[in-house]
Amino acid sequence: MAVSIATFERLKSKGVAAYKKGDYLAAKTYLVEAAECMVELAEGAKTPEARRQHEEIAAELIDLAKDCDQAKKSGRKPRARVKEKDDDSGGTEASDWIVRDKPDIGFDDIAGLDDVKEEIRLKMIYPFTHPELAQRYGINVGGGILLYGPPGTGKTMMAKAIAKEIDATFFVISPAQVMSKWVGEAEQNIRKLFDAAKAEAQAVIFIDEIDALVPRRKSDSSTVMARVVPQILQELEGFDRKGGRALLLIGATNRPWMLDEAIMRPGRFDTKVHLGLPDAPARFKLLEIHLGDRPVAEDVDFGALCDGLAGYSGADIKNLVQQAAAIPFMEGVAGGEPRPISAKDLASVIEATLPSVSQADLARYRKFEDTGT
Repeated sequence: MAVSIATFERLKSKGVAAYKKGDYLAAKTYLVEAAECMVELAEGAKTPEARRQHEEIAAELIDLAKDCDQAKKSGRKPRARVKEKDDDSGGTEASDWIVRDKPDIGFDDIAGLDDVKEEIRLKMIYPFTHPELAQRYGINVGGGILLYGPPGTGKTMMAKAIAKEIDATFFVISPAQVMSKWVGEAEQNIRKLFDAAKAEAQAVIFIDEIDALVPRRKSDSSTVMARVVPQILQELEGFDRKGGRALLLIGATNRPWMLDEAIMRPGRFDTKVHLGLPDAPARFKLLEIHLGDRPVAEDVDFGALCDGLAGYSGADIKNLVQQAAAIPFMEGVAGGEPRPISAKDLASVIEATLPSVSQADLARYRKFEDTGT
């Protein structure tokens, strides 16, 4: 008698539940039976692609069944990342891993990037703050925005500031939280995430390192990715952009050229914002921020420092200040007279520390900005 998807799902759910409870003997039995169902479903698949995906799902279940033997021998408990409480869909509760926040960082707290801030205001913030005017002119509320650029340029801070500017609930998600070893659960996690955000009056979903979640499918053989990417695209297409509960999805990446082409099309990531290295005014403000609460000698010239810090990221500048502050601190720990941070301290750490972003990296970002690849 031919098996059905319902039979497969029932056996898989029982196997996963038994594994989570530490009943590895029962888990192995159910998982193997589920794998056998999937192999039989693969034989009746209508397309070669469907057959391949069914076979790989069966292989994933067999791997998990083998892991039951190892777990039983070692006597280890179920993996910590597997939650004890299940919902009706067989996966973890959304509240177990979805992080909600109300950021207190606004645009005024971010050094420089005035052009970037204004672009974000025009394309994303004003439609939220002036919904009636946006509706009159047919301007959609919400959508997708991609923040890209070198590491340490403030992408996460910018995402928080956007949420603060529109007074939205901020959902912070990493690819590791979404992905799951359990077959089919990654897609469920995506759905739960968007459902939780849609329940808020205004919400921002922020996914850092989004290239790890939505990579170019032709360069990734994972069947999990083959299912997750369409699920994210489906949720993006499902935005109620004219409703009172519109969403804003913000993705951040250091490697925008690695993103799946489908998510870069209009209607998905409508706005792409390059966060580059800080300019001179931004570097000056960063120095004020990081040196402001520390004792600084009179010979420290912020203007001269700004010139010497061209090419350094915001994270680089924060690290340099911390290194410079450590010099007089360690002298004090050794019994010396406490003294302020000097120009010599700062010069020594700048001389010994190269920028984290190379010229080759910058050229790669320029190419993406010009060509989109």
